[in-house]
Amino acid sequence: MDLHFGDSKPTDDERAAVDALLGPPESSWEGAARDEMRAADLRWARGGREARDRRDLLLPGLHAINDRIGWISEGALDYLCRRLTVPPAEAYGVATFYAMFSVKPRPATVLHVCTDLACAAAGASELCAGIEARLGLGSGVSVERGPCLGLCERAPAALAIKAGDPVRTAVSAPATVHDAVLAAGTPDSAPEEPSAATAVPQAGSTDLVLLQRVGVVDPSSLDDYRAHGGYTALRRAFELGPAGVIREVTDSGLVGRGGAAFPTGRKWQATASQPDHPHHLVCNADESEPGTFKDRVIMEGDPYALVESMTIAAYATGVHKGYLYLRGEYPRALERLEHAIAQARARGLLGDDVLGQGYAFDIEIRRGAGAYICGEETALFNSIEGYRGEPRSKPPFPVEKGLFGKPTVENNVETLVNVLPILTMGAPAYAAIGTARSTGPKLFCVSGSVERPGIYELPFGATLGELLELAGVREGLRAVLLGGAAGGFVRPDEVDIPLTFEGTREAGTTLGSGVVMAFDDTVSLPRLLLRIAEFFRDESCGQCVPCRVGTVRQEEALHRIVERTGAAAADDIALLREVGRAMRDASICGLGQTAWNAVESAIDRLGAYE
Repeated sequence: MDLHFGDSKPTDDERAAVDALLGPPESSWEGAARDEMRAADLRWARGGREARDRRDLLLPGLHAINDRIGWISEGALDYLCRRLTVPPAEAYGVATFYAMFSVKPRPATVLHVCTDLACAAAGASELCAGIEARLGLGSGVSVERGPCLGLCERAPAALAIKAGDPVRTAVSAPATVHDAVLAAGTPDSAPEEPSAATAVPQAGSTDLVLLQRVGVVDPSSLDDYRAHGGYTALRRAFELGPAGVIREVTDSGLVGRGGAAFPTGRKWQATASQPDHPHHLVCNADESEPGTFKDRVIMEGDPYALVESMTIAAYATGVHKGYLYLRGEYPRALERLEHAIAQARARGLLGDDVLGQGYAFDIEIRRGAGAYICGEETALFNSIEGYRGEPRSKPPFPVEKGLFGKPTVENNVETLVNVLPILTMGAPAYAAIGTARSTGPKLFCVSGSVERPGIYELPFGATLGELLELAGVREGLRAVLLGGAAGGFVRPDEVDIPLTFEGTREAGTTLGSGVVMAFDDTVSLPRLLLRIAEFFRDESCGQCVPCRVGTVRQEEALHRIVERTGAAAADDIALLREVGRAMRDASICGLGQTAWNAVESAIDRLGAYE
């Protein structure tokens, strides 16, 4: 490996940010001062193997610099690369992959304003224009329009990040020009975020299973969590043993809640049976699908439930270290989870001897940095390992060779927390909820043109109409988007669709991760489709040609026809179909394969350009 470092030097603050993560350098090879005592360091290389084994600290290192300074200079990047023995060209490719990082100078304060679907319908463009006009040039604030912040129930939304030691953040949602500017100027003085329970219109209902503690239990109190049934499921897991836990999960019929709907028990069994060790567990908390915010609400309102469920999954699959990959736009979820993990570790619920059972397990949080593609499991693995978040070709599958080339079980937050009721109520009782092929409760993220946006928990089999009635759909409903940007539109006369994986599939659409976005006749459908196309063009990792080129061609065609209908748009619609088929058939991962879904459904079901 040939390392080419530049002549740029890190500032004292940049060096301190890296050293706070990695510890002080031990030799001149790592960037220590070249005094006489260390002159001999340069005569031979040492410690290279150990440094390369820390390649996975590249992303945390980039976060450390970006958090302290606000951007990543050449000198800071070079210093981090010396410490980790990573070629600067590779590290530059990683740093420029993520939207939350910048390798060009920018103000210490960045105000991220969501312009995605729910926020766009709620006036995000006007909000951005007002903020930019109020701040003006030279304000010391960089206003960046970006993708979904996971605050769709309080649209429009803005997130202010002020670099420093420590980094400070403030959320403004629903955002006004005044509140967003206040959050950017003085994050510590910004109004406190509302409780996570405000995102759960059903909060406090005795019928809830997954959300029963949100708004009832103090999310910072381990004692309160245990007083409301916490850690009952883990004790039950130790009684059953690893094989017994997997059998219960399999018999429950639980399938993945991220959209793929793969049987969870089969995934766990396949990982547990692999002879290669160590095994790894990854919790995918990088929910970046526009319109999705259910995992955020769980992590903010019931963080110990995720810690407990990760411990159970690890015990069942022979894992001793778990990684929780959390999207970078969730500062409050990060704070709550860091506290929950520390408390669980201090009380013997994580560590070398969990609950005195002789089983060792711990959790490490890894922050994402703004890349939708990292929701794909193998792209997530690459991100953790310190590489660009690009998907891998399969096979081999993650249960055989996943994170660090070892057998890995990966589940999202909602999937994992379903394990708790499975063990406490038993597989038969859990399977009795929902339908024969879609068992258990499901969380739905409802936003858009409804009176009561938020997270709703319903048994599989409830209809779309029943869900919209609970949320209070407004007059003039034009369309409903199921599954987010990667999903599909349905008409107002199709609300009798059962909300199950098989029911939506038979109706020619998808349930996805549970996104339900309602749009009334005040929303411009062509511009909504254009925003979806822009989203996929921005988020494509560029690794494969069908997606890299196809998402650009799709956006170009939609730009041309956004003001046209009928015969004038016919040629471009035909082009869209051809490009869409190519992306669906030939893209490496789900991003390219689904980038055409929403546009296709809008054309075929809604007559978007007639």
